[in-house]
Amino acid sequence: MDVYKRLAPGAGPADDQVILPYELRQKGRFRANTVAGRPLRVFLDRGNSLLPGEHLQTDCGQQVEVVAAPEQLVRAHCEDWQLFCRACYHLGNRHVTIAIGERELYIRPDHVLADMLEQLGLQLEPVQAPFVPESGAYSRGHHHHH
Repeated sequence: MDVYKRLAPGAGPADDQVILPYELRQKGRFRANTVAGRPLRVFLDRGNSLLPGEHLQTDCGQQVEVVAAPEQLVRAHCEDWQLFCRACYHLGNRHVTIAIGERELYIRPDHVLADMLEQLGLQLEPVQAPFVPESGAYSRGHHHHH
C-alpha cells in the first residue's frame, strides 16, 4: 500500500496501525509494515513529523493510524521545579530533543547528557517507552495566541 496523504488524528476509524520509532516518524519517505503485516510505502512532504494518533490514507482509501513505538530512553526526574527548569534550559541550549512531563524529562541515551543531568542533581533511570518529544516553537501545529 502506498501513502501520499496524511489525515488528522481520529479522522475516522483506522483500518490498521503502523508502529514507528521516533526516527522514522521524522521522515517523509520510508517503508514499514502495518500491524496486520501489510507492506506500507510512505511518500509525504518532508519536514513535518508524523504524530502518534495521526492517520495516513493509503492509495486504496484505507486509514492507517500512526503509533509511537517503545524505545530505549533515559528518564531524568527530580522533585525541585527550579532544578528541573535548569535541566531543561541546559538541554535546550544544546538543542537536544526531549519529551517533557511533570518534573521529568526523557532523552535518547547519551552518556555526556546523562552525566550533565546527574551533576545537576537529577535522578536517572533507563526506560522503555514511546518517544514523543516537544515539537518546538516553530514547528507545524504551534499556535501563538495573544
